[in-house]
Amino acid sequence: MEYISTRGGDSPIPSKKAILQGMARDGGLYVPSFFPSLGPNLFAGIPGGAYPQRAARILGAFLSDYGERDITAACEAAYGDHFDHPQIAPVKCLKGNLSVLELWHGPTLAFKDMALQIMPHLLAQALRAEGEGYEVVILVATSGDTGKAALEGFADVEGVRIFVFYPHEGVSEMQRLQMVTQRGKNVGVCAVRGNFDDAQTGVKKIFSDPDRNRQLAQSGFRLSSANSINWGRLVPQIAYYFSAYEGMVQSGILRRGDPILICVPTGNFGNILAAYYAHRCGLPVRRLICASNRNKVLADFIRTGIYDRRREFFKTESPSMDILISSNLERLLFELSGRDAGRVREWMNQLNGHGRYQLPPEGWAQLQSLFYGHFADGRDTRQAIQQVFTEEGYLLDPHTAVGYHVLQTYREETGDGSPALLTATASPFKFNRAVLEALGRLPDDGRDEFALLEEVARLTGEPIPEKLSELKSLPEIHGGICAQEEMFEVLGRFLRIH
Repeated sequence: MEYISTRGGDSPIPSKKAILQGMARDGGLYVPSFFPSLGPNLFAGIPGGAYPQRAARILGAFLSDYGERDITAACEAAYGDHFDHPQIAPVKCLKGNLSVLELWHGPTLAFKDMALQIMPHLLAQALRAEGEGYEVVILVATSGDTGKAALEGFADVEGVRIFVFYPHEGVSEMQRLQMVTQRGKNVGVCAVRGNFDDAQTGVKKIFSDPDRNRQLAQSGFRLSSANSINWGRLVPQIAYYFSAYEGMVQSGILRRGDPILICVPTGNFGNILAAYYAHRCGLPVRRLICASNRNKVLADFIRTGIYDRRREFFKTESPSMDILISSNLERLLFELSGRDAGRVREWMNQLNGHGRYQLPPEGWAQLQSLFYGHFADGRDTRQAIQQVFTEEGYLLDPHTAVGYHVLQTYREETGDGSPALLTATASPFKFNRAVLEALGRLPDDGRDEFALLEEVARLTGEPIPEKLSELKSLPEIHGGICAQEEMFEVLGRFLRIH
């Protein structure tokens, strides 16, 4: 299988090159040249719950220039002892025909681990095949979870350096501590004044600047990305939707072939895009439900056909979704346009120049036929956390609570009681202050983050994850803050480019 750019300016390339480059040279994003048809008995012969083998079967359909042995080895290395649950991505059944896909059992307690534990293995294999004497520089903008997951995955990987930018005062304290305490001789972290969109725009400018890329190349470096703009991030996410569906079938929740609802809390559109790609490959989906917080640019887009980033930006209790420029939406636009790269370029130029674009009526109708969008504000989010904990004894993090509220809103609006899969994107321990506040259990005595972790542990009966408790004793290694226009200079100092 080959990969093509959403903007049509690059020649088709194999998957290894797409993963190495991260982003197409014309500024577009790589997409598969076609969607493989994955049959109803996709996991026949694989023991129930054997997640590495399930993932390998999905990845093998998309990464045709990787050998079967290499993909299997990568999946087995990624989905093993780093995860605290034997099923890796277990499905938890709640009342109301609802299943929760827990994607937070990896080392950083967020769904990004599902891709960023395997991506370094895929990148290393691609580097060996390339056989060139350069180092890959993984450049990341994060709204919270991607940064730590990428740092954890790529720390001390040979032939790779990684640098992460995050919005100053725009992530939770636990997310910040996870990043600034990261160890590794090849890692760097810096805060950016502004919000996530400022950091993401700065990273994109570096990727698209030919002079800066030439300067990097002269020093022996090539840029790549661990954000979900990189195909190596998206393809592992497709796997867990197929695996979850199989789990629902095996547990008797639905019959094979029955369609399901998939509800995804998302800001950058990557996680729900993977569900869309799974649907295009044959996963039975009745509706994809896109859940936004107060930064509801995606929900508004689905409901109106107009994408407009010219709006107030809110800092919320679900910071990983505090985004107004959703990069991965470009891949969906490519499909909605009938794979018309010229139309995609036009929309992206309108977004960059005027801050908005609008789908034609036929494109909007196609979007609404599969997608539903809505949002949850802070009150809705707190009520969802409280309701589920009171009724089920199950604690949601704020992002997953956004998804829960929007799913209930969808059911009320449509009367659709189909079996639903809700993606749980982070552990509630990562957002201890927000969940305790929602439950009315937030002490007013000024306790620090680690005392609050103990409160969450008492509530849930679960031990504090070791990766969070150890942060108390780790030194803060990375403390820089910069403006967007200083980001390349900061990167240059990290790489010792003069």
